[in-house]
Amino acid sequence: MDERVSSGKEQVKDLSDIAKREEEMLARWQSARIFEKSLEQTRDGKEFVFYDGPPFATGTPHYGHILTSVIKDTVARYQTMRGRFVRRVWGWDCHGLPIENLIEGELGLEHKKDIEEYGIEKFNEAAHALVLRYDVEWKKMIQRIGRFIDMDHAYRTMDAKYTESVWWAFKTLYEKGLVYQGFKSMHICPRCETTLSSNEVADGYKDITDISVTVKFELAKDPGIYILAWTTTPWTLPGNVALAINPNEEYAKVASGDEQYILASARVEAVFAGKEHMILERIKGKGLIGTEYKPIFDYYSSQGTLDNRENGWKICGAEFVTMESGTGVVHIAPAFGEDDMALGAREHLPFVQHVAMDGTMRSEVRDFAGVSVKPKSKEKDGHQATDILIIKYLAGVNALFAKEKIVHAYPHCWRCETPLLNYAAESWFVKVPALKEKLIAENAKTSWVPKNMRDGRFGKWLEGARDWAISRSRYWGAPIPVWQCAECNEREVFGSRAELSARAKKSGNRYIVMRHGEAESNVRGIVNSKIDGSTAYGLTENGRVQAEEAGKKLASAGVDIIITSLFVRTKETAEIVAAAIGFDTRKIIVDDRLKEIDTGVFDGRPVGEYRGHFASTVEKFTKRPDGGENLLDVKRRVMAVVADLEREYAGKTILMVT
Repeated sequence: MDERVSSGKEQVKDLSDIAKREEEMLARWQSARIFEKSLEQTRDGKEFVFYDGPPFATGTPHYGHILTSVIKDTVARYQTMRGRFVRRVWGWDCHGLPIENLIEGELGLEHKKDIEEYGIEKFNEAAHALVLRYDVEWKKMIQRIGRFIDMDHAYRTMDAKYTESVWWAFKTLYEKGLVYQGFKSMHICPRCETTLSSNEVADGYKDITDISVTVKFELAKDPGIYILAWTTTPWTLPGNVALAINPNEEYAKVASGDEQYILASARVEAVFAGKEHMILERIKGKGLIGTEYKPIFDYYSSQGTLDNRENGWKICGAEFVTMESGTGVVHIAPAFGEDDMALGAREHLPFVQHVAMDGTMRSEVRDFAGVSVKPKSKEKDGHQATDILIIKYLAGVNALFAKEKIVHAYPHCWRCETPLLNYAAESWFVKVPALKEKLIAENAKTSWVPKNMRDGRFGKWLEGARDWAISRSRYWGAPIPVWQCAECNEREVFGSRAELSARAKKSGNRYIVMRHGEAESNVRGIVNSKIDGSTAYGLTENGRVQAEEAGKKLASAGVDIIITSLFVRTKETAEIVAAAIGFDTRKIIVDDRLKEIDTGVFDGRPVGEYRGHFASTVEKFTKRPDGGENLLDVKRRVMAVVADLEREYAGKTILMVT
């Protein structure tokens, strides 16, 4: 350990013997290239493939990273000592909502729609810059724990080559008929507007207080008789299209006051506790199937063009209805629950999705349009606001029988703590059940540590494997390579950039990029990134000669357009080249977007100071000096110029001087 003695502003570090030996050992490993030599010595050995899940670089490494890293290194070293060739290359997990949430926080963006207003391209570039913010700290720590791994040639999931591998895998699955697009009942975060995996959902459960309601649905052909349904999600009631009863259970018609009610016999005493009531008739559940009732909300039942409208607002049989709570009657909204969606498909019920992905009621829900159904709120029980509005509406139309508060575990987004919604979301799925037998067979041949994992936790998971939702409705991630016509539904799936390029519309333009000749700023060895009269450095005599020689080489290139930046050195270069090739200098286009990278506070200072600001070339893409730009900023504005040229011209040879 390090012992530090502080005296005034100075701090003296006195290393212990253990710390000294550690630093000496690391220095010797590096100078002698021990890791590289271990790879060279085992290159002809049998390969041992080691799959290493890459970490996020958005934070500094913690104990969990260090522990798993040591275990991984132990496995790889052991196999290397046995003479196996173990190629070890570091990787960075760069995509996903964890990155997006950090960027949203830094940019002050509250919702997915804010990202669209800010600009998806700018948002993704900000995410790109954030990903490797702490890579230097990671390199130091991984080295300090003695792990042997190549971090200088690390792969990144945001790299084009990696994305191509995702595209290839997707297309392969698609061609085998193992990928499809469809709806599935999943949990979504309305703030992030995307689906969550089952593991993500499991990480966010909290005990909250909600309001359950018992609702009166009047029978269409028997006015004054109501079937009672119970729900813990009142906000789903505008999407009701059916009621479900258990066909194998007994139901009762009960008189209470001036009205009659139908509910499960087993739930009568609990529902009518403290109220005078009389059982008039007992009915087998299956005898109720097909009975029509009046919709409480007519937003969708009144639409004559609604698919399967004729099958809606009837009682259906469903064995998943239990007698443990409620009334033995379940309200069905196929867009908001797995059982509901399955019953809706089986009975060909109307599919009503009255809530948008952002968690707000759609415009056709007239009385509640734009209202967030499960709002995140700092106020105690603020998430109940919309349920309370629904309950008040029910009471106003004589559809509320009872209400009560319940405490239950409810899933929240583990990233932003917004209450989740069970929602029929559109996604791309992998048909995992089609691969189940092969997966189980391969698992049986796998050596597990500990052994009981094979047939236990992992084996049981394989046996119950379901279709896998692989897409997310977000922006910072590998794009799914499907292009589909919105009108005719013609679809193209690409497995590589080359396949996409072959189908892309091309301008036929040819681009020649040229650097300016030697400038006074180059000779002085200073940075000049701002256009200023006092520092308008032009070409040296040698720079003019260089420009003339370049012009002679371009004489046969057939240049149609010359475009340059506002800098004196680039304008002078462009004019000299134009004169050499016989191009009218008055037609030279000047575009400020082709300017030098803005070095901010380093402008006018030695080049070495600017370069020393970056720990690596990669950091130049992500790090900005105060008041300056990084290379991604330059990319954005320069590619905007190219995009404009692509739209405006076709079949031209364009010289860009920058």
